[in-house]
Amino acid sequence: MSTTSEQLADPSATTLLRFATAGSVDDGKSTLVGRLLHDSKSVLADQLEAVEAVSLSRGQDAPDLALLTDGLRAEREQGITIDVAYRYFATPRRRFILADTPGHVQYTRNMVTGASTAELAVVLVDARNGVVEQTRRHAAVAALLRVPHVVLAVNKMDLVDYAEPVFAAIAEEFTTYASELGVPEITAIPISALAGDNVVEPSANMDWYGGPTVLEHLETVPVSHDLTACHARFPVQYVIRPQTAEHPDYRGYAGQIAAGAFRVGETVTVLPSGRTSTITAIDALGASVDIAWAPQSVTIRLADDIDISRGDLIAPAGDAPATTRDVVATVCHVADQPLAVGRRVLLKHTTRTVKAIVKDIPSRLTLDDLSQHPSPGQLVANDIGRVVVRTAEPLALDTYADSRRTGSFLLIDPADGTTLAAGMAGEAFASVAKAPTAEQDDEGWDF
Repeated sequence: MSTTSEQLADPSATTLLRFATAGSVDDGKSTLVGRLLHDSKSVLADQLEAVEAVSLSRGQDAPDLALLTDGLRAEREQGITIDVAYRYFATPRRRFILADTPGHVQYTRNMVTGASTAELAVVLVDARNGVVEQTRRHAAVAALLRVPHVVLAVNKMDLVDYAEPVFAAIAEEFTTYASELGVPEITAIPISALAGDNVVEPSANMDWYGGPTVLEHLETVPVSHDLTACHARFPVQYVIRPQTAEHPDYRGYAGQIAAGAFRVGETVTVLPSGRTSTITAIDALGASVDIAWAPQSVTIRLADDIDISRGDLIAPAGDAPATTRDVVATVCHVADQPLAVGRRVLLKHTTRTVKAIVKDIPSRLTLDDLSQHPSPGQLVANDIGRVVVRTAEPLALDTYADSRRTGSFLLIDPADGTTLAAGMAGEAFASVAKAPTAEQDDEGWDF
């Protein structure tokens, strides 16, 4: 009897939504998150009492709900978000893992972290300011990370008299921009996080809006967690050789299945060596199973004694990725120090880390008009650019469009271990951005 991918997937997984909030400074991200937690009854009494006490000490009449997420002392003192704040809450319809990311330009790297595993991104815009550069940067990051759903929350509508034309103009500008980046779904919602309009409860001040509230959209947006439908990939994390009297010949390869499913009796290829073998056993949670799927952590045993170590990749023999030493990718540069042509780096892909050198930086993305600046020579903090990296050893990469897990990598400073850039192999965006100008034809970056 065949087993479908739906049967393999954890049925409870479809009730979980991972999402991230982003936006420019003072757009109200933390207040929105606090309002969501408060109005959905996801705040403990002692937490609310602590927030009320701090707010009262500052002379505020109402509790500052942003304090529910801004936990660092510096964040509370300055009234800004510095680090990614993860919050877990639930409603009767769905469970949520939320990443509240900073708005300052220098903390854009944190948005990359928060959105890397998100299925939805909430991008806030101050209704008084409209779409600004940081808004465009966050939209570009969401598009690069292939976040399938984006919510445009036009906040502080109370400060523009809840005017529909203000909301409509901002929604049109953002939707046009994000669509050019290839964002597949954009939902615009007018809100006031401070007053609670259209966050959890519908607003009585905007009867011209007939769409969902933020929470209603979060509860109903379709989310697929079916990693079993993807190309099967198993990065080896550890080789288990007990060499005991009870298990004298046991040799197992442990790790977490990144995508797809593996079955006993299946013929697999080990990369980068290219050797093939057959799965003889799969051990999961102390028991032998006939089949295992992502994201389970298992130990796979093979029929042949192949030289396999940490960083090798096991894949179905008929669906194995090609290996390469020339990685062409888009990166978000997250370090303070520049990434220049000729820079020696470490490239970390799944469980494999190899030496590499930056051979070329063909272009840097200009966020204002989505044009490409050719041959910039280097990327600085928060730049998004195209790179060509030559590795010392072959890597088995998928394109990021095919797999967010096995198509992504990090570039690391070999001297101190600092993360330099987050990379996505293959094409940059889901659709083609603006074509290069005539003088850029030879050097331009074709999305």
